[in-house]
Amino acid sequence: MNDKTAFSERLAAAMRAAGYEPRPAVLEREFNLRYWGKPVTLQGVRRWLCGEALPKQEKLQVLAEWLEIEPHVLRYGEAVGRQIRESRGKWETSISGEERVVIQRYLELPVEQRKVVAQVIQAFARAYPVESKQDTELLDHE
Repeated sequence: MNDKTAFSERLAAAMRAAGYEPRPAVLEREFNLRYWGKPVTLQGVRRWLCGEALPKQEKLQVLAEWLEIEPHVLRYGEAVGRQIRESRGKWETSISGEERVVIQRYLELPVEQRKVVAQVIQAFARAYPVESKQDTELLDHE
């Protein structure tokens, strides 16, 4: 089984698990409701479901968030997902309780409101570029 076919099976299974029929029309509608970029066509999502194509990373992120599955698990399978989750703890332990609350509240917002919040944060980041020690450490590990 190739990567595209395996991905299509995981995508269909994730859609079923989330309560959606794995059909192109359903996928197109639900994906485009959540995606900020140029809408994906019915033909494009059909190719994902038929194992003919893989979504780009930004689209994979949207799919994973919508279907409540880790992006790496959706793309590569459960074995890789376990490895990713194991190393994730470092970031989670480095944020304060207040930051956790803010992140949780952000995640609970409707998609449209999260878009607005993200745009505000990006505007601040562009207006006030500061490279912190933590940013430097993160870049060193990539």
